[in-house]
Amino acid sequence: MKIIISPEAKQWFTEDMEAKSGEYIRFYARYGGSSSLHEGFSLGVTKEQPLDLAIELVEDGIHFYIEDRDIWYFDGHDLHVNVEPKRKELTYSYEK
Repeated sequence: MKIIISPEAKQWFTEDMEAKSGEYIRFYARYGGSSSLHEGFSLGVTKEQPLDLAIELVEDGIHFYIEDRDIWYFDGHDLHVNVEPKRKELTYSYEK
């Protein structure tokens, strides 16, 4: 399992979340909503330091990661993060 961040998504994180080199961006399972993987759960994103880092991608010094306690959500799929061009919002897809 891995995290893939598109160039557009990386730019979104630096502009909209003001992410800088040395900071950590966490993807996590949250209760509510739905996804193609789990009904009743959706993917959240926040800036915070890791506690039990399981998967990590470092792009331009920014650490994108998933905690060990959230691995179940991805069910063995890679996380692809992109941006929907018209709404300028993050999109997520999951691929084995």
